This record gives sequence, structure tokens and C-alpha cells, in this order.
Amino acid sequence: MTVIEKMPGEERRELILATLQKADRPMTGKELGELTNVSRQVIVGDITLLKAKNEPIIATSQGYMYMHAPVGPGKIEKTLVCHHAPEQTEEELNILVDHGLTVKDVKIEHPVYGDLSASIMVSNRQEVKEFIRQVQEANAVYLSKLAEEGIHLHTVIAETEQQIEKAEIALKQAGILVE
Repeated sequence: MTVIEKMPGEERRELILATLQKADRPMTGKELGELTNVSRQVIVGDITLLKAKNEPIIATSQGYMYMHAPVGPGKIEKTLVCHHAPEQTEEELNILVDHGLTVKDVKIEHPVYGDLSASIMVSNRQEVKEFIRQVQEANAVYLSKLAEEGIHLHTVIAETEQQIEKAEIALKQAGILVE
């Protein structure tokens, strides 16, 4: 049986960074831990140190991602203002992804803390379902519940302006979009 030694910290962080930069999907702490032969908790600390060096790494519901350009070439980014009951979160996200959009984040204005945001990064129904499952399993509160009157913003990314326009129409019909 071969015993694999733990990598030194700096070498491990370089490998984590290179892996995230090349990845075409989010990588979980567990996956990165297995790659470097350390625990998920050590990876969390490594990610924190990399972020402190201004590496654009975000934590999503699917894992860690390295954020290259804010919006890829030919992509459109727009902020939508929404309001709905927590039970409509899955409906809201499904409307957006069904129109070909990626939901990048959610932002609120908290009465005490000011602007708060969280990465979502969902672009299909399976990712929406997984996001909702994780929120429920963690017994977490949607950020929109912390906002005054539940008003929240979503940054969405699309290929075309028409995708966004059609999604806005569907959100209006569902009583979710704030105009």
C-alpha cells in the first residue's frame, strides 16, 4: 500500500489555483481535498488564503469557481429586481434558466449590514434543483427573506438581449419581476 504525503501548503494552493483556473465546472472542497490529500476543512482555509491574495475565487452551491472575465465575449449581463414568497424561489430560478440565462448571484439591501450578495451560478433545472436541495438541507434562509419587503436583485448572464426580454415577460406574468 502506498502512502501519499500531504503537499506543502504553498504547493497545494498553487495546484488548487491551477485546477480551478482550468476547470469547466465548479469543484467541491471534497474533490480538491482528494486531489491534494488533505481534508475539506484544509481546502476551505486554502481558498480563504487565495482570496486574500485577490484571486477571484467564488464559492457557489456546486463548489468553488475561478472567475475569469466577468462576462464572456458576446455575453450580456443584466440585473433584474424581483419580489416573491420564499416558496416561489424555485419557480423564479426555473423561469430564468428555462430562457437560457445563467443566474450569477442574488443581492439585497439589508437594513443593518447594507448590501449583501451571494453567488448562485445556476444555468439549468438540475442546478436549480440542487441549489434548492442544499438550502433546504442546511435549513438556510434565502437572502431575500433578510431584505426589507423581500426585494432582491439577480445578476443574469445571457447570449442575447431577447433571452432576457422573454425571461422578464415570464417573470412579470408570474408576479415576480419588480418594475
